[in-house]
Amino acid sequence: MSREVSVLVVDDDLTGFTVIQALLKPEGYQLSYAESGQTALEQVDAIAPDLILLDVMMPELDGIEVCHRIKSDPNAAHIPIIIVTALSSNEDLARCFEAGADDFISKPLNRLELRARVRSLLRIKQQHDQLKATLKMREDMSAMMVHDLRNPVTSILLGSQFMLMSNMLQPNERERIRLVYASGQRLDAMINELLIMAKMEVGKLLLNRTEVNLNALITAVISGFQSIARTKQLQFEIHCPEPNEYLNADIHLLRRLIDNLISNAVKFSPESGKIGLRVYRSRSVNVQNENLEADKSIVIQVKDEGPGITENMRQKIFNKYEIGDRPTDIAQTGLGLAFCKMVVEAHGGQISVEDNTPSGSIFTVII
Repeated sequence: MSREVSVLVVDDDLTGFTVIQALLKPEGYQLSYAESGQTALEQVDAIAPDLILLDVMMPELDGIEVCHRIKSDPNAAHIPIIIVTALSSNEDLARCFEAGADDFISKPLNRLELRARVRSLLRIKQQHDQLKATLKMREDMSAMMVHDLRNPVTSILLGSQFMLMSNMLQPNERERIRLVYASGQRLDAMINELLIMAKMEVGKLLLNRTEVNLNALITAVISGFQSIARTKQLQFEIHCPEPNEYLNADIHLLRRLIDNLISNAVKFSPESGKIGLRVYRSRSVNVQNENLEADKSIVIQVKDEGPGITENMRQKIFNKYEIGDRPTDIAQTGLGLAFCKMVVEAHGGQISVEDNTPSGSIFTVII
């Protein structure tokens, strides 16, 4: 390994640490010692060890609870933990693994066994770190590429917009340029969503909350889909909230959220189909998120009559690049619903999908 490996030994008995120190000395690891469970949790945050050797039988905070807390922390869950125990029953060992332990070794310690188990888990940890570094590099490169796309897309939009202002165009030429401009707008929207998602993932997106007039927002969103709705002979069934109904939210993200849900409904609905949009404040909504208050929540429902979503895909479709079993003749990126989920969760809400009878899907957002 290219750097000194850090191993944290947790044992309320200093003798236990001394034994491990002697057995692992030839390996050249940097050993740290924690004399209690609480001290161990503090040191995990401070030094981020590569591996933890954790005794079970400790007062106040035992090893199983310490293991559970470490594995419940997203920033430390990847650290491998070897339980060092004199316990031998299957029930005790099962409790260790249920708490998240990666391996265990019985007392009294055997020199060869201890070294072998430590080396094995350190190899896995090294592979994890290398994979994480590779993914980080790919994410950074993707972010740079997305940023670099802004300039050519802006040129396409400005150029096509300038051409549309000309009085010299034939009708068929004007229609083609409109298509170029519309495609440029879609590209620009996708780029913006990728950038917003990147900020959300690293916790750098700050919501610009204002009091949003829901009636005005829904009216503006639907107006943008009237042209394509006429082309596919789609019928909108809109149930808007009262004119004075407001929601404290980021208006730009909320509009993109509703835009994406309506866009999907339009995309997958058959010709002459119906699309329903209902926005209301519910007094009896099924709230699963403990941060939501049912009597103060706004519900946004979008219904379509498309092919629907299978049961096993209903959670996967909210993941990035997961598109489900949708028609192959429709362009998809697998980002729209992931973006919707991130926007909803950024507002402290929840999103779900269910069947529409007799066919199609119903997407429900509660904020």
